[in-house]
Amino acid sequence: MTASYACSSSAAAAPAVVPITGQTLSRADVLALLERGTGPLHFEQCDFEGVDLSRLELRGAQFTECTLAEASFEKSNLADSRWLGCRAGLANFQLADLTDARWYRCDLNNTSWVRSKLGSTVFAEVKLTGASFREAHTLGLSFHDSLLVGADLRGMSFRKQTIGQLDMGDADLGGCDFRDAVFEGGSLRDANLKNARFDGADLRAVDLAGLRIANVAQFFKGAVISQDQAAALVSELGVRVM
Repeated sequence: MTASYACSSSAAAAPAVVPITGQTLSRADVLALLERGTGPLHFEQCDFEGVDLSRLELRGAQFTECTLAEASFEKSNLADSRWLGCRAGLANFQLADLTDARWYRCDLNNTSWVRSKLGSTVFAEVKLTGASFREAHTLGLSFHDSLLVGADLRGMSFRKQTIGQLDMGDADLGGCDFRDAVFEGGSLRDANLKNARFDGADLRAVDLAGLRIANVAQFFKGAVISQDQAAALVSELGVRVM
């Protein structure tokens, strides 16, 4: 493992940390870096596949194009962290603090966020197929242009949010709050909507394929759908809309 650090010419200035680049790192390596106490760590194109990084103080850390598949961050402090272009399928973030974290263009398929802290966390252009957010603390959490196919989002609130291009097909949305939300594209195809609320939601741009008239009457009371969506739903009864 190689890590280098550079200082500015001014004695009063804080040392600038050079990113740790292209390394395969173990838990012991990360602990050694943390013990140096030089500030938030920055990793680029590093390999943490399968590494146990649980219960570590990684506040403000940055991960750029890193491999994190099956790594464990359980109970770690990852508040204010930044993640860009990382591959982290099957990684474990249970009970981790990810307050104000930012995720961009990452593969997060089948990850676990059970009971994690996701206040004001942002996910943009990420893949979260099969991810579980069960009992996560999600006040201010937002998703943008992302895949949430088959994800467990039970009980999550999207109230009054603008929901842009989220594919939630086959997702478990039981008990979710979509009241007064505006969907800008995306999909609810074959999602579980038991006890979800859509009062005042604008669903005109979302894919509702797989739903039945009975589902609409039960779950979408008070929501707004388009004429084309209504015609498609009625056509499933064998009725032609002219």
